[in-house]
Amino acid sequence: MATKVVMEALSPTMEEGRLVKWLKNEGDAVKSGEPIAEVETDKAVMELVARADGVLRKRVLGEGTAAPVGQLVGVIGTADENIDALVAGGGAPAGASAAKPAEQTIANANESAGASSIPRSRDQAQGEASMPPQQKAAGTPPQSPGPGAPAPQQGAPSNGGRAKSSPLARRLASERGIDLGAMQGSGPGGRIVKRDVEGAAAGGGQQAAARQAPAARPRSGADFEDVALTQIRKTIARRLSESIGPIPTFYLTTEIDLTRASELRDAMLEMGDEWKVSFNDIILKATATALAQHPEVNAHWLGDKIRYHNRVHLGMAVATDDGLIVPVIFDADQKRMSEISAEAKSLAKKARERKLKPEEYTGSTFSVSNLGMFGIDQFTAIINPPEVGIIAIGAAEDKPVIVGDDIEVRKKLRLTMSCDHRAVDGAVGAKFLQTLKRMLENPLMLVY
Repeated sequence: MATKVVMEALSPTMEEGRLVKWLKNEGDAVKSGEPIAEVETDKAVMELVARADGVLRKRVLGEGTAAPVGQLVGVIGTADENIDALVAGGGAPAGASAAKPAEQTIANANESAGASSIPRSRDQAQGEASMPPQQKAAGTPPQSPGPGAPAPQQGAPSNGGRAKSSPLARRLASERGIDLGAMQGSGPGGRIVKRDVEGAAAGGGQQAAARQAPAARPRSGADFEDVALTQIRKTIARRLSESIGPIPTFYLTTEIDLTRASELRDAMLEMGDEWKVSFNDIILKATATALAQHPEVNAHWLGDKIRYHNRVHLGMAVATDDGLIVPVIFDADQKRMSEISAEAKSLAKKARERKLKPEEYTGSTFSVSNLGMFGIDQFTAIINPPEVGIIAIGAAEDKPVIVGDDIEVRKKLRLTMSCDHRAVDGAVGAKFLQTLKRMLENPLMLVY
């Protein structure tokens, strides 16, 4: 008996998908569970698998074409089976049960699609009652590095594959997110020195931005060019409209002294690469620890109730060529700083390569966005519903500060929290920021 191949809900928030590429031709034999096509969801490019053994008799949907969840995209059957009636009646989505709304849980999404191959997240495995009815979708500014660093300049000096540089230059470059391998040194023998790093960081961190921003779209000679929206861009537009309009948002800004955090980071760097962390990693750890002490902020607004989470699942905004996505560090408050650093790098890499699994970008309880690497002093981030807050991180800068009767240079950072006033009052948000500031200014509280 012939089997329909339908557009499956391959992510919890997917309402339609775009067939990127067929992996099987008409007439090819297929086995149940074997990938037959690649589909672009609202978050990533994933494989659509066969749900029966047989022959791919018909490819109904063409490559590059979008279709709603539940619509027929192909037919699997025996070589001599008549499939005309099946193809003729398969142009529309196969009933409401095949296409769940964006608010469905991961479990429901998998059931409606029959996607038993999608693994369950830790939230589901330990109790699906804790999962929000509305799952995460990208909608905040970029935080993690963009795809690929620029290639090293031709003739750039190297030492065992590494650019020759002074210890001070390496420390400054690490703090400011600058790739030494892409620089030409002005010191003796092409050695990279302090003035080279400071020059690269000048003008708004152009080199760091080039390394971390999504690739620029090539321009044609035409007056204009229309580009169809990707599935992820459609989701971003919808989610931002859901957030900025109906949510009564207020903002709290504080300035944090990162001098001790910088000293801690330098000390960890001296211990070896396995201890290497960034300022962003320290802030992620501090935010997660502060959230554990303030469950009134680690919450979801569900319309008729507020859900206070006892576990801290921290979302971090990542920029990709196709838009923004927010992978999740689960139980972030329970992890060491080095573990958070390694997981953040891995998730950001997967996000840029569009290899995230649904359980890696759903279920966050609070989010963090970072534009500091672009030289942005301060900004406000948009809340991802149903979350009730988000942290926006600016650039860490050396500033003169009056300490007693003296003027000292201290490393300062401005941090802004967006709060959903329906769930978070001003005093509640202020107390959370007080705790976060205390931890960042006394970072030994985060080391254990």
